[in-house]
Amino acid sequence: MLYIFIASIIIIIIYVFFYPKVIGLFGEHWTKQALKKLPKDYIVLNNILIKSGNTTHQIDHIVVSKYGIFVIETKQYNGYITGSKYDEKWVRHIGKGKIYYSNPIRQNYGHIKALNSVLNIDEKDMFNIVCIPSTAKLRIKHDGEVTRNYDIVKTIKSHDKEILPSYKEVVKLINDNNISNRKNNKKHIQDIKSNMCPVCGSQLVKRKGKYGTFLGCSSYPKCKYTRNNK
Repeated sequence: MLYIFIASIIIIIIYVFFYPKVIGLFGEHWTKQALKKLPKDYIVLNNILIKSGNTTHQIDHIVVSKYGIFVIETKQYNGYITGSKYDEKWVRHIGKGKIYYSNPIRQNYGHIKALNSVLNIDEKDMFNIVCIPSTAKLRIKHDGEVTRNYDIVKTIKSHDKEILPSYKEVVKLINDNNISNRKNNKKHIQDIKSNMCPVCGSQLVKRKGKYGTFLGCSSYPKCKYTRNNK
């Protein structure tokens, strides 16, 4: 019985700490597989890490073509999700409860701005796409930014005006600016975690209190997490 109890605890720990990461990797894999159906003149780049100023941005997928640059963020959601492209948070509804997620359209726009600073390409030639491979039920108000993995090729090919004739040079520039070594990738992950609320995943912001400054959740008062500002 003791062995069963210990095994159960280990399984629970693995589930809590690794399940979101594993599910996220599956989502990226399914999107990556879907992008392989694009014609050969569309160049797909996966897991790109770009530095803009003092900040690094991890981009799940970038598709470069003569029809523009498609910046893709994959989110493996479950359940019933509501929100809009302009909301700070999207909401997952679980019975009477709610879980808040950072709006991935806004998050991906930050990736586009970072790429823009590196490539110096007109922002209108870069397209914001959020791909959700899961079977989550979505009620999201958007202007074509959100798609499923089985529709992502159709979404990309709906942009059929040739606007980027030198797209192969763009691919080289992205690859030249990709931070590919492990040390920088590890630092990027640590930076994200250190500025993320462990309760709801929102950004932590500096606040001033009676006894000095502290870090508090940006979703306050929905989330009341705080920690010392070290």
